Amino acid sequence: MKTLRMKFATTEGKTFTISLNYARDDLDAAEVETAMEAMLDEEMFAEGPAGLSGADLVDRTVTPLF
Repeated sequence: MKTLRMKFATTEGKTFTISLNYARDDLDAAEVETAMEAMLDEEMFAEGPAGLSGADLVDRTVTPLF
């Protein structure tokens, strides 16, 4: 399972992160940055981020033991 972690900078100098599970395998940086900028432009957050800080695509494998 891949998880997209979108990181936004706050006005207080902290990081606000949104994680989305089951991210597509073919995501690219431009597509993610465009989506994050659209989230800021639409003011989706009541008190939210002031800018973009970065994004990660995390690939994780879970192996059940029992």
